[in-house]
Amino acid sequence: MSSEPIVSIQGISKTYASGLQALKKVDLDIRRGEIFALLGPNGAGKTTLISIVCGIVNATTGVVVADGHDIVRDYRAARAKIGLVPQELHTDAFESVIATVTFSRGLFGLAPNPAHVEKVLRDLSLWEKRDSKVMTLSGGMKRRVLIAKALAHEPRILFLDEPTAGVDVELRHDMWQMVRRLRENGTTIILTTHYIEEAEDMADRIGVIRKGELILVEDKAALMKKLGKKQLSLSLQTPLQQIPAELAALPLELSASGDTLTYTFDTQTDETGIAELLRCLGAHGIDFKDLHSSQSSLEDIFVSLVRGAA
Repeated sequence: MSSEPIVSIQGISKTYASGLQALKKVDLDIRRGEIFALLGPNGAGKTTLISIVCGIVNATTGVVVADGHDIVRDYRAARAKIGLVPQELHTDAFESVIATVTFSRGLFGLAPNPAHVEKVLRDLSLWEKRDSKVMTLSGGMKRRVLIAKALAHEPRILFLDEPTAGVDVELRHDMWQMVRRLRENGTTIILTTHYIEEAEDMADRIGVIRKGELILVEDKAALMKKLGKKQLSLSLQTPLQQIPAELAALPLELSASGDTLTYTFDTQTDETGIAELLRCLGAHGIDFKDLHSSQSSLEDIFVSLVRGAA
């Protein structure tokens, strides 16, 4: 991956006529060849940010450069580098699948390339449906057509806005295989998603957006490590009414039934404090019959981030 970002977003803000501030001074560099996941609750500004980069919505302030082209000053050249798979299924109902995808390529001034169109349709399991009218297809197939249209002009940057919301498992699986193939061929992919397991599975880096502000951008592995808390659950021999006063200073929680103690510790520190905890429990005659540890998932991390700043 080259160090020069393929998409550079600087000081982007967006205030609508209604006074709603959808984005507040967002700065973000997307690295060439990476899969970047933008996470955030509904209304956080994910779609607005993508729409600005794709030239659909005008920013109130700021500059975006896509593969060396300013998206406002050099709109056509910038847009030719970008493919967008939107959330909504608005598709040219009366056209055949192959005509729709071929037309999308022509919109960018590219010469016809039937071999490329065929490859895209085959990759998306649409080749058998190439002569069907788009209006006759199922929702999942229409979603595949949107992806094919976005890939028709061989973009270097692909935006997927909530790509698997409401799609079946088979399409989700096909889509991720295709995303990985595109990435292997050097395409940069930016996806917004609610499905945290998707980001955890696919992304190299993760950004979290909340109320129009980018509150965090981090390599996925570093984020998992940095925010990853581990928990040790101890099943007690005899239920406790409450945590003894002498143990109150420790990060312990007692289950409602009184039979499980949960100890939370940071994976980053050298001293987990577990040895000390077990000594304390022994000194107070608290016996446990079983213990197991679990590590927080990206979902736990995301929920705590969004809640923490709500």
